[in-house]
Amino acid sequence: MRSFPGPALEIVERMQRAAAADPARAIAFQGSPGANSHRAATEARPDLAPLPCFSFEDALEAVKDGRAGAAIIPIENSQHGRVADIHFLLPESGLHIVGEYFMPIHHALMALGSGPFEAAYSHPQALGQSRHYLRARGIVPLSHADTAGAAAYVAERGDPSVAAIAPALAAELYGLTIIENNVEDSADNMTRFVILANEALAPAALAGKPVMTTFIFEVKNIPAALYKALGGFATNGVNMTKLESYQQGTSFAATTFYADIIGAPGDEAVDRALEECAFHSKELRILGSYEQGRTRG
Repeated sequence: MRSFPGPALEIVERMQRAAAADPARAIAFQGSPGANSHRAATEARPDLAPLPCFSFEDALEAVKDGRAGAAIIPIENSQHGRVADIHFLLPESGLHIVGEYFMPIHHALMALGSGPFEAAYSHPQALGQSRHYLRARGIVPLSHADTAGAAAYVAERGDPSVAAIAPALAAELYGLTIIENNVEDSADNMTRFVILANEALAPAALAGKPVMTTFIFEVKNIPAALYKALGGFATNGVNMTKLESYQQGTSFAATTFYADIIGAPGDEAVDRALEECAFHSKELRILGSYEQGRTRG
């Protein structure tokens, strides 16, 4: 709680009380009220009470501890790529992906003063998505835990020479003036969120729907291991829409991969492809099968 800026604390406490009244119908998100994840939570699950958490780890822990029935986490942005650390946090959490949500992202420059501004605070993702805008105006980007938290911090600091980059809602919540809307460098800026829960979706809940499956695997440290692990998806006609690598530990001897495919276990082609991938891997773990939030292919 003390990690949230002062202007956000009253709103955070009010939202936490509402979530605590019915934890099963709460959805945890990372950030202060007014953050993009807050907006994603209310749009993707309007029937649930949004629960603000300071960090991604806190949001995931809220589900594991029973303080929320679900969490919504951003995993990638069309302009700035992977959200840092999320590929480590999802497998470690033990939670299951039960949905996805795509949300257009628009940032506003907001402040107490009218400018010029020496610096702007925001989450590193938002700063990266607005880097050309900031550079053209000589504004120094300064990292903050989340976008709306940056707006609350600017309000708390009371310095008219600094600004925040955050959703327009944050200006309303924390008494800032919007200097300019849509300061993101790309008009089609989009973030993909995943929704996580303690229990995986039952296959019957996905019957007849376009489905995605997300999994991680670590290939064996032998020549052509990745080629062989992926071969089954090609031969069985399973479309892999995402494949990212990342290192775990300090040996750098083997690589873990994070992948999305169209389809789910129970489909014969998917089962054969996953079986072949597992044969050529040291470990394969499914993180979840869920309905597509946007049609692929």
